Amino acid sequence: MANAAQPVLGGPEFLRLLARLSDGAMPASSPVLTDRLGQWVDWSRAVALSGALGGRLPEPGEAAEAAGDVLADCAQAHASLLASIREDAEAERLLDLAEAAAAPDFASLRQRYRVLQQAIQTATGRLRGRLRDQLVQVSPELARLAEVDAVMEQTLTPREHSLLATAPAVLGARFERVHGQPGWRAAFRHDMRTLLLAELQLRFHPIEGLQDALRSH
Repeated sequence: MANAAQPVLGGPEFLRLLARLSDGAMPASSPVLTDRLGQWVDWSRAVALSGALGGRLPEPGEAAEAAGDVLADCAQAHASLLASIREDAEAERLLDLAEAAAAPDFASLRQRYRVLQQAIQTATGRLRGRLRDQLVQVSPELARLAEVDAVMEQTLTPREHSLLATAPAVLGARFERVHGQPGWRAAFRHDMRTLLLAELQLRFHPIEGLQDALRSH
């Protein structure tokens, strides 16, 4: 059986960035995933995961779309999200306004950050589902992998969302601290961009694992 795409809850890089941006107020490393799974997987999810791991291998069906199309869409979506984060004209405009303001006001930048977070979440959720649909059509082993990934996503995504939702607050607190300091604008723009890129990497981690499994067959 192919190796399951393991979600990296929090992601070391993402957590390190949060810790740095909060001036060390948050832990710099995540707990060991296996130590947390027992706390995070409730009974109903544990039963579903056990069934996905130990049940009869499902039979492959007929593919609804070509695997190459799905893989190409994954690459295109990743490139588009990267460009949206790195070349964000709206964030630059909002930073111009913030730089000219006498008092710091992070509200508009917070909203912009959340818009980009939502774009990442929507795109990665859709791609992950399409990849699972493809795996189901290839072989019983990959269909099992798709089942396991679906249960893991349902189980762990709420915790992941809770962690990612802390990012705007951390950035907002940092904005309040640095606003008006020499060179603050460029440094803050870098922080905002880097944190979004770390979130993109985190959310694409399971997608990359599913892509590797699909390519191997």
